[in-house]
Amino acid sequence: MSDSLHSHKPGAEHEHSHKLKPVPKHDHGGHGDSCCSSKAAAPALVKLSESPTPGARLSSFRIEAMDCPTEQTLIQNKLSKLTGVQQLEFNLINRVLGVTHDLPGIEPIVEAIKSLGMYAEPMDQGAETPTPEPRKKPWWPLALSGVGALLAEVIHFTGSAPNWVVAVIALVSILSGGLGTYKKGWIALKNRNLNINALMSIAVTGAVLIGQWPEAAMVMFLFTVAELIEARSLDRARNAIGGLMQMTPDTATVLQADGTWLEQDVKTIGLGTRVRVRPGERIGLDGEVLSGRSTIDQAPITGESLPVEKTVGDKVFAGTINQAGSLEYAVTAAADNSTLARIIHAVEQAQGARAPTQRFVDSFSKIYTPAVFVLALAVAVIPPMFLGALWFDWIYRALVLLVVACPCALVISTPVTIVSGLAAAARKGILVKGGIYLEGGYKLDYLALDKTGTITHGKPVQTDYLSLDPTVDELAPAIAAALAGRSDHPVSLAIAKAAVDKQIAPLIVDNFEALGGRGVRGEINGQLYHLGNHRLVEDLGLCSPALEEKLFALEKQGKSVVLLLDSSGPLALFAVADTVKATSREAIRQLHDLGIKTLMLTGDNVHTAQAIAAQVGIDEAKGDLLPGDKLQAVDALYAQGHRVGMVGDGINDAPALARSEIGFAMAAAGTDTAIETADVALMDDDLRKIPAFIRLSWQTSSILKQNIALALVIKAIFLGVTFAGVATMWMAVFADMGVSLLVVFNGLRLLRK
Repeated sequence: MSDSLHSHKPGAEHEHSHKLKPVPKHDHGGHGDSCCSSKAAAPALVKLSESPTPGARLSSFRIEAMDCPTEQTLIQNKLSKLTGVQQLEFNLINRVLGVTHDLPGIEPIVEAIKSLGMYAEPMDQGAETPTPEPRKKPWWPLALSGVGALLAEVIHFTGSAPNWVVAVIALVSILSGGLGTYKKGWIALKNRNLNINALMSIAVTGAVLIGQWPEAAMVMFLFTVAELIEARSLDRARNAIGGLMQMTPDTATVLQADGTWLEQDVKTIGLGTRVRVRPGERIGLDGEVLSGRSTIDQAPITGESLPVEKTVGDKVFAGTINQAGSLEYAVTAAADNSTLARIIHAVEQAQGARAPTQRFVDSFSKIYTPAVFVLALAVAVIPPMFLGALWFDWIYRALVLLVVACPCALVISTPVTIVSGLAAAARKGILVKGGIYLEGGYKLDYLALDKTGTITHGKPVQTDYLSLDPTVDELAPAIAAALAGRSDHPVSLAIAKAAVDKQIAPLIVDNFEALGGRGVRGEINGQLYHLGNHRLVEDLGLCSPALEEKLFALEKQGKSVVLLLDSSGPLALFAVADTVKATSREAIRQLHDLGIKTLMLTGDNVHTAQAIAAQVGIDEAKGDLLPGDKLQAVDALYAQGHRVGMVGDGINDAPALARSEIGFAMAAAGTDTAIETADVALMDDDLRKIPAFIRLSWQTSSILKQNIALALVIKAIFLGVTFAGVATMWMAVFADMGVSLLVVFNGLRLLRK
């Protein structure tokens, strides 16, 4: 919360931006040499024209085979040649393609994708082009391929049958297990794309042509098995996100017009509907409690380990679990716009914003694979033609190089780690809006923090009242309460609540005006009054040594002082105290243990700021700050060479949040703006989630470096072994796909609890 009084405007909660800077733009380039099994999210949006035409419409398709950058690249290249297609949006997690176009129908799009060997199932209502459901692949072709490859190797090794028998058995093995690879490889080659399927198809065909039938069969079988294992392993990262979607029940118990309660599909339940949830049930929709009292397990949303007590007026969230009592609540968000739905959507979008390491790997792979392919051709031709070497030996080595050439492990090393990290953060109640923030969080060395609602609870209470003018002794609390009631700042609310508790009758305020960072003013019974902080008194020139002494005494106690003034001078002062969160001191200690210095920025007076900072162990505190002052404080840290993060709830902290390296929004659950615009949104108000995020960032960065180093070192070693003539094709498959599995499993470690 901003630390200065400000007025509340209708709809203000939607105007206060938690973060001004957008998520980094997606790289719209294709992946020329991506690993086919990579379930990584690639660039989400591809613009094929400057802006959609007025008559353009969006058609959505589910493409079961589209689950990696290879398929995306093929689809992108194909549809970019189709006149009328203006924009493509890829969601690889859900295997959904959005096409913005001005075509008269969707048939050309479906046919274009069908030519790539994929089915596009229209998701638009009333779609005229049905497509068959994808069928699960039977297990027996792979089993037959394995038996055939092993049998061919045994017969060849023992010499128990003629070579033509070995060739026939190997051919059966290759065709039963590798037809899919050949089909994808041919499509890739037609579209001038050197992916793993194309390289493997060329390598196996080359092995057959030089008479290495058993090895060709074994290579194809091992490749197919490795891809299957890799795909199953990578599904864990996808399921970590998909599991969030299954937290919301399909139905909820709704009050009917005749007073009865009936089960109803949550998708059909409108805003304001009264819903009942029994003990042990999951809450189906976001809402506000109308009656009842219970404890709710909010871990799916906020990551809190302990249940939270809920009563009338409190918010409840879809996907959370009602534990003790029965509750009735009014629906405040549709099923597709619940807090959980927005979290899922945000995580999916975050996977489209590629991290710096991923951009590097993608750029490297575009150069690496064609370079190795050219090298393989040179190895096959130059030694035999110019050095008198044996054609068979060097062609074989070239084929081994082709198998090694695919940068599967390298390409897959970053996205699976980023996806796992994003999912792990979401489980902890930390919503990270992109791999760039997840990867860069550990680099922060300075953290600026707002006070109210961040370090403190943000719910202060009035502790002192002192009349400064006996003539208005009884009227002053009513005047102050009338002005404070027009503001939504916690300090103002505390003064207004104290008046309500004392049953002081409200007064009518005319010509009300907010004074940013200082207070408010308004007319009551034709008299102009001001209600504000120490700075306002000084700006009005109404301060005195005696008043300064009174203010100083209260501010030293860590209290915020608000003064009521008229044109003649101060009439009364009100002291308000906010309590520090129990978790704040521990959070600051953890940040210091991580080597991060802390700075508190607040609009409250300097004495209060220093008192609160001393309580929790913050390194430095600055008070009496306007929003622009907070921005200048962050700029000053940047000028000193620091990497700065900013924490706040975003009302008047927006400029500083926007300037910071990473902006953290506190208690974002149920807040549209925070979930949509913050770099990192903490679903509850536990400040300890920030050091948890930084540790996760460090782990993610460490695993990324491990995976890239492992992939490059193994490639380099095997390239050397290949030139030495020691490596075989099946060894190359083991090395290539083996290291791919290693980096996948290493990245999935982030999902461990």
